[in-house]
Amino acid sequence: MNRLEGKIAIVTGASRGIGRATAKLFAAEGAKVAVVSRTQESIDEVVADIEAKGGTAMGIVCDIGNASQIDNTVREVVDKYGKIDILVNNAFDPTVPFSSVIDLSVEQLQRNFEIGPIAYLRFMQAAYPHLKAAGEGRVINFGSMAGVVGLSGYCPYNMAKEAVRALTRTAAREWANDNITVNNVLPVAQTWGDEVDIPPSTSPLGRYGSPEEDVAPVVLFLASKDGQFLTGYSLNPDGGMLIDSSR
Repeated sequence: MNRLEGKIAIVTGASRGIGRATAKLFAAEGAKVAVVSRTQESIDEVVADIEAKGGTAMGIVCDIGNASQIDNTVREVVDKYGKIDILVNNAFDPTVPFSSVIDLSVEQLQRNFEIGPIAYLRFMQAAYPHLKAAGEGRVINFGSMAGVVGLSGYCPYNMAKEAVRALTRTAAREWANDNITVNNVLPVAQTWGDEVDIPPSTSPLGRYGSPEEDVAPVVLFLASKDGQFLTGYSLNPDGGMLIDSSR
């Protein structure tokens, strides 16, 4: 407990799935959390849940495809809490990742980049001076095993997620002197509803991960002092699906 005591964290895409699990775990570990998503009602539910358990959180509506909204989000967090220690770039648009190579339009590819590496870059740039001032800033970006293996039918998503990993590695080198670590998480977790028909996991561990029990703790590790000597890496809470292939 209290591994993030006194820390201020921004978590994007925090109204559901891995983002929600991460925001709640961070708050349980002592961080004040900015719950960022596009839907006010969903944000309010997460904030209320955190506060009901004794944590501290604020909710911010933000379309990560909008540069001014990203800047405003960072400004609101600093105005309320005074600093930023941790940035978790998790949000994405689940409606646009699917296309074959032959059918991929430039417009669809642009959308995946706008809500992926471009949005992550904008958040990182806006948060950078505050992460530097914190003295031991943390950035955790979400890539995907889909990009590593070149998952068929996910061409725009694959391309955008691999660009996120390139951004992460570059920032890790450039920001190391500022004592800011920058890492990726490439999860395979059950974030869909029970109504979705998904084939059984083919991972060595034989199951899909849990956002709460398998993925959020990895994000916590990278955000905490325990992860202070890792930067530029991709950690894969995926049940063994990749096993070293993402390096």
